[in-house]
Amino acid sequence: MRRISTLFVSSVKCQPSYLTPCLAGRWDARVPPMVTSNNFFSTKAPSSGSKGEDDGNDAEFNEHFKLDKNRHPLMGQTQGRLKDQDHRLKATTYWDNPTPHQIYSSEELKSVEIVHKEPSAMYDKVALFAVKLMRTGFDIVSRYKGPGGEMTKRAWLNRCLFLETVAGVPGMVAGMARHLKSLRSMKRDHGWIHTLLAEAENERMHLLIFMKMKDPGLFFRFMVIVGQGVFFNAFFLTYLISPRTCHRFVGYLEEEAVKTYTGLLKDIGHDEGHLESWGSEPAHSIAIRYYKLPADAKVRDVIGCIRADEATHRDVNHTFAELDPDMDNNPFIHKHK
Repeated sequence: MRRISTLFVSSVKCQPSYLTPCLAGRWDARVPPMVTSNNFFSTKAPSSGSKGEDDGNDAEFNEHFKLDKNRHPLMGQTQGRLKDQDHRLKATTYWDNPTPHQIYSSEELKSVEIVHKEPSAMYDKVALFAVKLMRTGFDIVSRYKGPGGEMTKRAWLNRCLFLETVAGVPGMVAGMARHLKSLRSMKRDHGWIHTLLAEAENERMHLLIFMKMKDPGLFFRFMVIVGQGVFFNAFFLTYLISPRTCHRFVGYLEEEAVKTYTGLLKDIGHDEGHLESWGSEPAHSIAIRYYKLPADAKVRDVIGCIRADEATHRDVNHTFAELDPDMDNNPFIHKHK
């Protein structure tokens, strides 16, 4: 029994951890190229003398997988000690999200624009109609007044919180659907899964950032559960039928998100914003670490990064909607070299 335990621990320590590339590139040329964070993964092959599929000789394998220099979170050692009678762990270090994501310069943040992809095919028109219907209904129910002085800080935070709980669903559902299809068909996915799951994680981080600004009440949380239950199942069933329609839907949905955050930036801006004091509040540490912002970053800097992320998802999903979901490779996976 002791020998089996030793062999198991040894095998766990030898397991390589890896991260896969994701989100890169632009659908619209007017949106600037992105700077990716190189702190979390390396493109170099392992230096060990192991043989087989992961020995670094297969160029396609190395393109598909990126080796992570960091230890896996479950295998890492957290510096801290037990205090108090309840033995709670007081950690002295912070955890950085290891999922690759964009790090933007100030020039790139300022140059993000509101763009629109004109529908051409029938699935484009169906997706656009669905987004317009959802946007109109949500605006009416939430009493959205738009930028210009009538939206309070509380109203903006409620809107952003709810939208991010919705925005984090499509990437996870699409990634899950493609993952299961890859298992059923016993074929590769052409790299789409990694970009989709990274998109879902990015949207989840947006939610966690806004949660540091406001803690929703019970009714709000109940509505999130209802909304997620309806949207998840509807999106999943639609994705099984027409992935292109779903990606176009997300592209149009992110167009609306860019409009929303552009309006929020106006309200918290230096010049004409009536919520300028909110925009000047210090950014929370979770946002500073995630976006690699300066220590004195403000809330408006964080909102600018979130808007740039939404522009990224817009462009990525509009591109996916143009591709053959069964045959074409993910064009964004090659941007992370």
